[in-house]
Amino acid sequence: MKNYFIRLFNYDAHANRQMNGLIAQFGDMEKPRGWMAHLLAAQQIWLLRCKGLPAPGGPLWPDNNTEEMAGTITTNSTNWLNYLETLQPEDFDRIITYKTLKGDDFENTLSDILAHVINHGTHHRAQIGQHLKQAGATLPATDYILYVRELYKTTS
Repeated sequence: MKNYFIRLFNYDAHANRQMNGLIAQFGDMEKPRGWMAHLLAAQQIWLLRCKGLPAPGGPLWPDNNTEEMAGTITTNSTNWLNYLETLQPEDFDRIITYKTLKGDDFENTLSDILAHVINHGTHHRAQIGQHLKQAGATLPATDYILYVRELYKTTS
């Protein structure tokens, strides 16, 4: 399971870099930039929760530019991959107890949280893509299966 999530988080960073590059290329539009900044901030919050640490005091919808976000994509990816490397098979079923930003208490398994982080990113990249496509952009191919095909083509 560890290798599967490592592959997903590598894909997530790859897709984030592609979409952030398109946002920058297409004039740094407010909505797409906001969604990308949000998904990156949420990744940081979820990682802290997984580690049993309090969420940072920063906004969930920061106003970052594409250059800042490029650095955050790299930092988030490194931090998530480093965390995933520390996990043992039994850790994926571990219950994570955390507070939402509103202060509500919840519990979920680590594997469900990891799946949520990946799905959350996919959701917001789709919003970004729709907005940019309506503005005339040609979208990059960010499907997971295309990423995996390319990955195994280059490592085989």
